[in-house]
Formats: sequence, structure tokens, C-alpha cells
Amino acid sequence: MAGKLVVCGVGLIGGSLALAIKAAFAGRRERKSALASVANERHDCPCIVGMGRSRASLEEALGRGVIDEIGRDWESALEGADLVFLGMPVGQMPTVMQAIAPHLSPRTLVTDGGSTKSDVVAAARAALGDRIGQFIPGHPIAGAEKSGVAAARADLYQGKRVVLTPLPENRPEDVAAIRQVWELCGAKVSELSPQEHDRVFAAVSHLPHLLAFALVHDLASRDNAEQLFSFAASGFRDFTRIASSHPEMWRDICIANRNALLKELDAFMIELLKTRVLLASADSAGLEAMFATARARRDAWLETLLPVGE
Repeated sequence: MAGKLVVCGVGLIGGSLALAIKAAFAGRRERKSALASVANERHDCPCIVGMGRSRASLEEALGRGVIDEIGRDWESALEGADLVFLGMPVGQMPTVMQAIAPHLSPRTLVTDGGSTKSDVVAAARAALGDRIGQFIPGHPIAGAEKSGVAAARADLYQGKRVVLTPLPENRPEDVAAIRQVWELCGAKVSELSPQEHDRVFAAVSHLPHLLAFALVHDLASRDNAEQLFSFAASGFRDFTRIASSHPEMWRDICIANRNALLKELDAFMIELLKTRVLLASADSAGLEAMFATARARRDAWLETLLPVGE
């Protein structure tokens, strides 16, 4: 990352990447400043150029110091660019990839933060053709229920997982370069195939979001909605936190990964029916056994998230 990073979509994900890189380079400068032997070496943060469909968001990002300048157009934005990060909803990526393709230098790498990968890879192949090797797909697992550039923060990726889904056409050194960018931001990088990625996240991310949205929508549609929400407390808040996520983004994710998500939804509906049978038959032992198994497995998972030594 020597000279120029272009971030398309300066919201939570793209904006946080920009801030994390700025913070990392600021830390490097502080560590190097006392060493005269490296005084003339380049340790500057790359120029971060913002692109996007909302001028207001770009102006806000510039005002907040998230980006250094606003790109006028793709031709000028990509001139001399080392890396392009696509941080928009996955439904917008085909159009953006088509737009950048004519101006993409052979030296410029492209990566993304999309929550689905098979559709994004297909869009990249259609847009980039024989330059597909320059696109290294990725997915930072660090979203939050709030969106927009105001939600971006420099520490979003600290200790979080980023999944890369390299393609056969990618050069190992280019994959390593994208890995290093995320590690610079404090992330832990893993690799999956695009298909495996979509199967896994249909279960552990896309389905929970779908259920949270559905529950809140169900209660909001009832005649006594105001009464219900007035009595909702921490349990409802915790279960439905992710229903405050960006509707457009999650619409695109659900549609893009609908085949895998439908399989997970069908499996969950079967689990709900089993639970209904236990409840209807007043099977207290069966309910308790199910609850105990779920709690034990969740507690074991939570322990894996604790920093070493805690």
C-alpha cells in the first residue's frame, strides 16, 4: 500500500477500513520518528480517495477525515491506485465493477467487503474478464447494527475475523498483500472457497438477521404493537439488535444467497416444529434438555471469543 487506496462506499465497512489504515500508519510514524536512520524512508499513509453514489456521504467522510479526497470520476480515481475496496451492498457491485473495468491498471488490486461471495465473484468475472486475477474477494466479519460513515471507527476490525475467498486466477503474492492489509487493521484472516463461505454464513449470519427482522416486523404489524414494544426489555433488545441493520444491504444479501438461506430456513422451521411439539405436549424434560444443550454449546463458543489469558 504505497500510494493510493480507493474506497467505494464510505459507510461503516469502507469508512472503518480507511480509518484503521490511517491509525495504523500514524502508529508507525510515531514508532519510527525517533530513529534517524529511517527518517527518509516512506512511512506515509496512502492517499485515500472516496467514491460513492451519495455526494453528501462523501462530503461527510471528507469532513470527518475518513478520506483525503473525493474522486471526480473512475478514470481519475483509479489513476495510480494500488488498491480498490468495494464497500457497497452486494446488489450494487455488478454496476460498479462494470464502471471500473475500463480504467483498471494491471498493477491495481481490487477486493471487497460483501457478505456473499458466489454472486460477487460471478459479477467480477463478467466485468473484468481476463483480469479477474486482480480481484481477491473478501468479507470482514465485523458488521454492526448501525450504518453510514458516522458509524465508522478505526478499531472496528481489531481482533475480528476477515474471510478471503481466493480464486484460482489470483497470484499468491496478491492474496498475501490483501491479507497484510487486513492484518494491518488488526484482523484475523481466514480463507474459504466462495461456495463454502456462502453456505456457512447462510447459517450463522444471514438466517439470524432474517429471523430478527421477521420477529420485529411481526410485532410491529399487530394491533397492540405499541403495548408490546412498551413492555419489551433486554431479552427482546438482545435478540433483535441486528434488526437495526441496513435494510438495503440485507435485502441484497438475502436475495443473493437465497438458495443457501432457504435451506437453512427450512431446517430451522423443522426445529421450530419440534419445539412446538415439546411445548404442546408440556414435555418439560424435553424442553429443558434442548435448552441445556443450546446453552452449553453457546457458552463453549463464547469462550473461544475471549482473548488469551481471560
